[in-house]
Amino acid sequence: MNNENEMIKTDEMADAFFDGRIRIIQKKSGYRFSIDSMLLSHFVTIKKDSRVADLGSGSGVISIILAHRFASSRIEGVEIQEELADMAGRSVRLNDYQDRVRINHCDVKKVRKIFETKSMDAVVFNPPYRKLDSGQINPDHERAVARHEVKGALTDFLAAARYLLKDWGTASIIYPATRGAGLFYNMRKNTIEPKKVRMVHSKMSSRAEFILVEGVKGGGEELFVMPPLFIYEEDGEYSAEMKALFKDISRPR
Repeated sequence: MNNENEMIKTDEMADAFFDGRIRIIQKKSGYRFSIDSMLLSHFVTIKKDSRVADLGSGSGVISIILAHRFASSRIEGVEIQEELADMAGRSVRLNDYQDRVRINHCDVKKVRKIFETKSMDAVVFNPPYRKLDSGQINPDHERAVARHEVKGALTDFLAAARYLLKDWGTASIIYPATRGAGLFYNMRKNTIEPKKVRMVHSKMSSRAEFILVEGVKGGGEELFVMPPLFIYEEDGEYSAEMKALFKDISRPR
């Protein structure tokens, strides 16, 4: 593994996950990835020898976890913010995945400039989901772009997925449950048929916060609804499934 001290800037730190098997460089203060990236990374299933696009890759956490979970995969991260793309690239080198993971500094609306159509077996994304008119935008620019539809909306990510995916390729997405109807509508509009769905709740007593969806490009009408996932027990501790997730996600397949 590469030397951390040569990879990390003074305003950054390398956070270790899964008993130190993965290290992700993040800002000490500012944009940091959240649990929804972990949930999506665990939800995704990838066939052997797949080529995968991680759209809006941010710090590179999803790209790196997928490379770790699926040892034969090749991951192409796409990130519009140059500083985050650079940081993600350094995390890739820190974990010695540069032979299978590449971070591209690119707008998802312009993926056709660097990729051929139908060149991906799978696409994964955790898109910005706060509308520009839905409250105050975070003053931190990186956080604002990652969370608000400043430089890309769901429709842009789905259009990129439609262009990139091979026929019968899969798109895996996490999105707010309250906007699930719009997600389904726009997936089908882009010929990506929802096939597998899981609702994510903070606690058993709370309403769903996120929806995890896997769609198939050109797929037929048949939807599998998984049991719900609960992040916390009522006492605030992680649920048994979440504890298992943090263990299972570290096991290469």
